[in-house]
Amino acid sequence: MTGAAGRIGRAVLDLLASRGVAATALVLEDPGDLPAERVVVGSAEDVVAVRAAVTDVDAVIHLAARPAPHYDTPVEVFAGNTRATYTVLEEAGEAGVRRAVIASSYGATGLPWSRALIPPAYLPVDEALPAVVEDPYGLSKQADELTAAMMARRHGLTVVAIRYPFVGGVDERLAAHAGSLREDPARGVRDLWSYLDVRDAALAALDALAVDDGAAHVVLVAAPETLVPMPTADLLRRYLPGVELRRPLPGRAVPIDTSAASRLFGFAARHPFEDGFPAGPG
Repeated sequence: MTGAAGRIGRAVLDLLASRGVAATALVLEDPGDLPAERVVVGSAEDVVAVRAAVTDVDAVIHLAARPAPHYDTPVEVFAGNTRATYTVLEEAGEAGVRRAVIASSYGATGLPWSRALIPPAYLPVDEALPAVVEDPYGLSKQADELTAAMMARRHGLTVVAIRYPFVGGVDERLAAHAGSLREDPARGVRDLWSYLDVRDAALAALDALAVDDGAAHVVLVAAPETLVPMPTADLLRRYLPGVELRRPLPGRAVPIDTSAASRLFGFAARHPFEDGFPAGPG
């Protein structure tokens, strides 16, 4: 697993350890506390390090990336992310690995990082939504998904690219984000007020490894309800009027369609954020 010392990476390692599954962690620096059988220090962009990490493994989870357009120069964000994904999947395929999961992002739509607010073409957002990317991070995730499709054809490698939304958990990140959106729901328009608990993010990555059909897939995941204690219909009337609504969104239903992930590997978020919000439908 690349990016093993990150937020989702640590959650995946904890989950693997709880199931008695040995893991190899690829990290830039060894923090010394990873529950992994083997730790390889190096960059996911480095062929030698990646080749060492994928030796004798059954599957790969690639999480390493610059996680937003402002984390480096635009060139480094795009070039670094895409080089890492190409390197990891190419070396995995050459090593005979046949199942991989990569972290894509809701940002591949282009909606979160556009200079001016761009309403989605329709709601709920699904994987076929026309992209409006104008930032290097979103473009890197689009390229990663194309790389996954190529590697599936090149190596017969099954690759599931998971488009994650905002991810947080017990580290107060999620609570702080929820508080910010509660104060001003306008702050969440670009992300459609979506989120996912880090434990569900880890479960999604592991469950997606069960897919073994030699093809590439792109899926969206999110918690089923928004982070805002307000009916979704009211949010859309206020902040995204006029956007085509392709199906009703009752209660606090998130305007993101996760049905493809549910069909492909049974995705269902199990850890809703609870901070005094009223219960939604179901």
